[in-house]
Amino acid sequence: MIIYQGTRSGFLQDTDNRDIEDVIASAYLARTGRYAPHAEIRSWRESLGQMAKVLRDEGMPGDMGVGIEYGIPQTSKRIDFILSGRDADDRPHLIVVELKQWSSSKLSDKDGIVIAQRGGVREREGAHPCYQAWSYAALLEGFNEAVHEGNVGLRPCAYLHNYVDDGVISHPHYTPYMDRAPLFLRGDAERERLRAFIKQHVRHGDNAELLYRIENGRIRPSKMLADSLGRMLRGNREFVLIDDQKVVHETALALARTASEDAKQVVIVQGGPGTGKSVVAINLLAALTQLGLLAKYVSKNAAPRSVYKARLMGERFRQVEISNLFSGSGAFIDTPRNTFDALVVDEAHRLNRLSGLYGNLGENQVKEIIDSAKCTILFVDDDQMVTLNDIGHSTELERWAAHLGAQVTRLELASQFRCNGSDGYLAWLDRTLGIRDTANADFDPDAFDFRVVDSPTQLHALIAERNRASNKARVVAGYCWDWKSRKDPDAYDIVIDAHGYRKQWNLDRDGSLWLIAPDSIDEVGCIHTCQGLELDYVGVIIGPDLLARDGQLVTSPENRSKQDRSIRGYKKLMKSAPEQTRGRLDRIIRNTYRTLMTRGMKGCYVFCTDAGTQQYFRRAIGTTISKPE
Repeated sequence: MIIYQGTRSGFLQDTDNRDIEDVIASAYLARTGRYAPHAEIRSWRESLGQMAKVLRDEGMPGDMGVGIEYGIPQTSKRIDFILSGRDADDRPHLIVVELKQWSSSKLSDKDGIVIAQRGGVREREGAHPCYQAWSYAALLEGFNEAVHEGNVGLRPCAYLHNYVDDGVISHPHYTPYMDRAPLFLRGDAERERLRAFIKQHVRHGDNAELLYRIENGRIRPSKMLADSLGRMLRGNREFVLIDDQKVVHETALALARTASEDAKQVVIVQGGPGTGKSVVAINLLAALTQLGLLAKYVSKNAAPRSVYKARLMGERFRQVEISNLFSGSGAFIDTPRNTFDALVVDEAHRLNRLSGLYGNLGENQVKEIIDSAKCTILFVDDDQMVTLNDIGHSTELERWAAHLGAQVTRLELASQFRCNGSDGYLAWLDRTLGIRDTANADFDPDAFDFRVVDSPTQLHALIAERNRASNKARVVAGYCWDWKSRKDPDAYDIVIDAHGYRKQWNLDRDGSLWLIAPDSIDEVGCIHTCQGLELDYVGVIIGPDLLARDGQLVTSPENRSKQDRSIRGYKKLMKSAPEQTRGRLDRIIRNTYRTLMTRGMKGCYVFCTDAGTQQYFRRAIGTTISKPE
């Protein structure tokens, strides 16, 4: 959707004869049904007035297309200003202009990031304007058929009309993006440079024909993007499909091919830890994209998205298009029915009812996701529901599929590739944690490297030693300690004085990429940054929310950190439905430790803060000492 669409001559007339911000605000209301925010109207007044000065050049064609506020489909991003026409060789060209009213900024050492005041609020990190312009052009090239099939030349740039060069915004650190999207600043000479840039690439007008084609172009991935994604997977052994993974992949792919608006398909794939749900999901994303279908990988938890995006970033300047193939689960509130050919939903058990930062948007994520796609492929493990907000039980998925008229296919991933392929360990763990009674009461230490260690210090040392081989070992813990380091970077979070152990949570610098950040081995992860991902070795600190009493494990939700949102609001629920709430809390805590203790493919080492719980696990593995080196 383009809010304003016209020609250079028409835009200048609107600027001369009317307040341009009012013209755009009226068009915004007509196109969206909403009033534009006052801050945006002020921005239009300043920036569009400056663009009018740039376009007052008789060397530019009067019928050059002018578009304002183009909403990039399937994203929340809007391009400020676009110009269309043809170059000297009659090739269609589109100029993307990112407009900013900034007058200062601060350097960041992160790639493509600058610190500036954004939206009238305090200074914060965000994309450099040249990165923004280039990335928006990359999205058009990657997903708009009118662009990637129409031989359209894309020329992004950034115009900061209030900014006098201070050596920061134009620092060499940003050269890779300034080379792809030139930077223009305040002053007559800069305005002339921008005019020359426009005239170089748009010699002839097209009466905004290209803008019309782009606005109405089919949204589908380009062949270049599909080929790039395929090459990245083919060169990565961790994404090779084995046994029933291949069966599930081909079956789901066949159903996605045949799905249509009149024949919606929902595929529910059940699979426990280590069965390769995420591997199949990523392969499906690549295969669907290579078929030219509009697809996305969806997860509620940001960690799997961030890690898999990072592992697929084989080509630096394909990263924007790759990122657009990934989405959070709350992004489909306003998505029209059957917009996507397929949505691949990993960790579907983690879906919530409501969306948004404050959990106050939408109706139901399961409904919204299924409604948005002709085919929805949902990977689920009912035993990994770990918060009170998780609603994605397989029965709930099937209920909504039936409600929305979709044909349901159930598939299963059974082969165990984590925990050294030890189904016995998983069965033993389920029995030991009291999740379900299984036939495996005994644990075979030769099948999987499981240890109960004497202290958290020893635990961390063991994991650090394992990590040296391949950077695939980390320590995690139950969320029983407050996140003090969030406000005080020097504070420790996980403090166990009896053993002199002091560590910080990982939830700051590395965020969702903690699991693969090379320097994060000294930190401690939690359920929110490791669920859906795997390691070679995992060290688990079992906190006081899981206790052994009279030979049985009991759960103690009151010993969880008050900052953990997993069970937030449980005290209120206890008043209205105590028995049901207590059962849900008990299952959440046990499921949390089951999830943490199944992240390792080769080994799991455990330390319990409660002496009775420590002894319980020692007895469970039939030994009273740690397994020797």
